[in-house]
Amino acid sequence: MALFIRQDEERSELQQQIAAELQRKAKENSKISDIPDGVDDSQYIKGTKTTTSLAWVWAVIFIAFVGVIIWLVVISLNK
Repeated sequence: MALFIRQDEERSELQQQIAAELQRKAKENSKISDIPDGVDDSQYIKGTKTTTSLAWVWAVIFIAFVGVIIWLVVISLNK
């Protein structure tokens, strides 16, 4: 069975019903505002520490380590 659409209509009745249903569901979902955001009310932050002022030392050590690895690879490729 086929749906016949009149030429002056942009949407069929089925498309209008689907669009109305989707709009209704979107309105229902937007009404839910009591959902926790997952940051301020979660427990994952409990027991953690803030970053200390010596974090830059670890960054320098990591960069130096990567530099040494690259240097060793370049030296081994030249031999």
